[in-house]
Amino acid sequence: MNSRAYFYLCITALFWGANSVAGKLAVGHVSPMVLTTYRWIVALLIILAFLLPQVKRDWPIIRRHWLQLLLYGAVGFTAFNALLYTALGYTSAINAVIEQAGIPMLIFVFNFVLFRIQASLAQVLGFSVTLIGVLITASHGDFSALAELEFNFGDALMLLAGIVYAAYTVALRWKPDLQWQGLIAASAFGALLSAIPLFFWELSRGAAIFPDTTGWAVVLYAGIFPSLLSQVLYVRGVEMIGANRAGLFINAIPIFGTILSVLLIGETLHLFHVIALLFVLGGIAIAEWGRPKEKTA
Repeated sequence: MNSRAYFYLCITALFWGANSVAGKLAVGHVSPMVLTTYRWIVALLIILAFLLPQVKRDWPIIRRHWLQLLLYGAVGFTAFNALLYTALGYTSAINAVIEQAGIPMLIFVFNFVLFRIQASLAQVLGFSVTLIGVLITASHGDFSALAELEFNFGDALMLLAGIVYAAYTVALRWKPDLQWQGLIAASAFGALLSAIPLFFWELSRGAAIFPDTTGWAVVLYAGIFPSLLSQVLYVRGVEMIGANRAGLFINAIPIFGTILSVLLIGETLHLFHVIALLFVLGGIAIAEWGRPKEKTA
């Protein structure tokens, strides 16, 4: 089970790392709320095409828990991504990387405050080691560069996005007992419903940018991989090993994002990227080695 959870969460981090790259590429080609809305239309069309029989079987459970499932979509799917895509129009990728790295610690804090679930010393140490890896990536191997970063409106949005996704992750402990197809379908529908007002708000401000060729490529990627596959795998990972342990894999997102930037955008791979990757993987290994023995989720 652990091996499968690690695989699911690594693939999740890979797709989400690519989502950050895609979000940056989307600037000027499709506006944040148009992208957020269109990606969920794409996701729901795929669900209707391939997952409808299982969704019908789960309908009695979905109907009983409809509000909870819609809120999962509104908070974990729409709110987080709307904040992320908007923030990338104001702040640098470096700042966004650092701020996303705080999500695992927020998960630890929420779990402790709400449920008195304690992180082991090894988990705290592992988180710290992964954070060093993220900071190495963000600073390009020069920690003094971190002091020169300027925080703005986009950074505030990223911090809020981190709080939102940490809350969603912890709230998954209350998810109804239904198959992943039904969970994702209902949550995706909630994501679309909550995105529509944002779409019209952006349209009313004259800020809407409808996708061109590049924009459609980003919409299709976001609708298939981060919206569907990543959410399915992340939910399964949290279900299998708990929110504290699964959340730590979020710190692999900037590493994958860096690698994909090298492969897709042509940026140069440096030694500090490799060192950072070793720190992130080592931190996850330390946290897993010293995890509490009792089941926490």
